[in-house]
Amino acid sequence: MGPVVLQLIPGLGPLLVGVLVLLLAIVTVYQMVEIVDAYEKKALTVFGEYRRLLEPGITFIPPFVSRTYAFDMRTQTLDVPRQEAITRDNSPVTADAVVYIKVMDAKKAFLEVDDYKMAVSNLAQTTLRAVLGDMELDDTLNKRQEINARIRKELDEPTDEWGVRVESVEVREVNPSKDVQQAMEQQTSAERRRRAMILEAQGERRSAVETAQGEKQSNIIRAQGEKQSQILEAQGDAISTVLRAKSAESMGERAVIDKGMETLERIGQGESTTFVLPQELTSLVGRYGKQLTGSDVQDSQALDSLDFDEETRELIGLDDIEEILGQIDEAAEMDIEELEQEAEAIKSGAGTDIKSPDEVVEEADQGADFSREEPESEPE
Repeated sequence: MGPVVLQLIPGLGPLLVGVLVLLLAIVTVYQMVEIVDAYEKKALTVFGEYRRLLEPGITFIPPFVSRTYAFDMRTQTLDVPRQEAITRDNSPVTADAVVYIKVMDAKKAFLEVDDYKMAVSNLAQTTLRAVLGDMELDDTLNKRQEINARIRKELDEPTDEWGVRVESVEVREVNPSKDVQQAMEQQTSAERRRRAMILEAQGERRSAVETAQGEKQSNIIRAQGEKQSQILEAQGDAISTVLRAKSAESMGERAVIDKGMETLERIGQGESTTFVLPQELTSLVGRYGKQLTGSDVQDSQALDSLDFDEETRELIGLDDIEEILGQIDEAAEMDIEELEQEAEAIKSGAGTDIKSPDEVVEEADQGADFSREEPESEPE
């Protein structure tokens, strides 16, 4: 049938041969040209034998008998599936992580391990379970950086033989079982209530101390004011008493003078021409004459009777009034800055035996531990 068709269409045979040769040339060129991206390298094998690594760019390889295997040279992210582990204190936990790797030697990654990504992922899973099982529950929840460092250290040695470097390991979540979570929540709630009660008691105690200090300062100021008032009242009574005594003395002297003048008047009305006058009466007459004439009014002894002699002034303390008042003012004057410092000290707990809640909690915990560790004495 074939020869018959070729005879019916003259020149069809050479055309088909030309098309086949063209197709073979295109496929050959396609097989010979290998394009490598800038972020990767490719391993070249010819007849199954490793030849070399192809660098980024265009490379010509033997057609039909060559194969290439690409390796991404960028940092790659591997998700470690969630793993279940038992901690050293027999508490079940679940955890997952992320591993960042980078191919450093594509030849080793091609020849030394089948699938480096799968190998690193499986190794990270077993290492994560081993690290969690070697730690206590509290450490697995708190020491996240230590877990990361230990996993990375365990992965470094085997991955170096595969031409892969582990750049970083990050544990995303570590979750205890539901029963353990409920117990932890109850413990946290009890601890918070305990601290709240301690803080409330400390606050009430501090408030009572501040109130007592305020009442103390108020009583001191009130006592100082009463003391000043009493001293001033006593000084006023003393001065008033002396003034009344001096006034009475002056009025008595005037009465003597008036009585003497009446006596002189009666003597003048008598018939005798010779009179004998006592010296005191002469002195009184002289004083009375000065008062009548208005001379030396400011120097008269009668008006000077309001001036106190030294003995009287010393007796009533008239010269010391200013000094006494100054001492009272100094004693009554409160140092505002000192009071503010005392108030701040009371608020901060200085000068008192008020302790912070953390100190009280720590002492209570130490006392509880000591009571548990102390052995019971056996009866003799």
